[in-house]
Amino acid sequence: MAKLIYGSAEYEAIKAEALALCGVTPTEKFDVKGAIRFRIDYLKNFLKTTGLKGFVLGISGGVDSSAAGKLAQLACEELRQEGVEAKFVAMRLPAGVQFDEADAQKAMTFIKPDVPLTVNIGESANILNRDCLIAVEGVGAELSAFEKDFHKGNLKARLRMTAQYHAAATYGLAVLGTDHSTELITGFFSKWADGACDLTLLSGLNKTQVRLVAKELGAPESLYAKAATADLEEAREGLLDEDALSISYKDIDTFLEGKSIAPEVEYKLIYQYMITQHKRKPIVSPV
Repeated sequence: MAKLIYGSAEYEAIKAEALALCGVTPTEKFDVKGAIRFRIDYLKNFLKTTGLKGFVLGISGGVDSSAAGKLAQLACEELRQEGVEAKFVAMRLPAGVQFDEADAQKAMTFIKPDVPLTVNIGESANILNRDCLIAVEGVGAELSAFEKDFHKGNLKARLRMTAQYHAAATYGLAVLGTDHSTELITGFFSKWADGACDLTLLSGLNKTQVRLVAKELGAPESLYAKAATADLEEAREGLLDEDALSISYKDIDTFLEGKSIAPEVEYKLIYQYMITQHKRKPIVSPV
């Protein structure tokens, strides 16, 4: 890939594209109550028009799934009051023992889902990862310890989505996604894992605004203010998203609101957007 030059015509075009796709309303103009009402109505209308019977979402103990889960539960409760069948299934999907399990349980208590489910994907991940490594190494592939751990992390993310679709098929539900603008611009999601779903719920918000939504919904501060972690790698348990990206969420959110950030940080963000384009594009086809 050719080197991206700060301030070049190509750079400015990519920057404009990123803001057009991922930009959000400045937080000082953000109507949190309106954002909540809009998303609850959006979920209700989706079920009314599709005939599906509710939603399923994996609950990690982070702010994104806590906010989305509560919105889905409220939508289902309102639908039942209107005589429409609807349920929300909240799935806990640990891989073995989760280091912040207490937060995950706190999120479940906050959401109060209609159906709580727990599927531990740890053993499945271990077996599939082992068999894949045996296969690729058997034909000469050489992977570093970091690569093995990183690839296994993405495998776990994809198994979690597989489990959610299994539950969706069982109950006749739609699978919710929690990706928002801060993750969209950075491509900070696993392809065909947390990036795969039937409908998204937090689109159009940055991380700051997701926190405001969770706070307005009544989430405890330990959830809405919690530092974000995908927690996929085993060698770096609890690795913060901001450390993995080497960009702060504050800077990303400021940029998404159309405000200025340090040129070197903006360049890093635009470059991250550019190299993750494949995650935001349709499947490649010869026709």
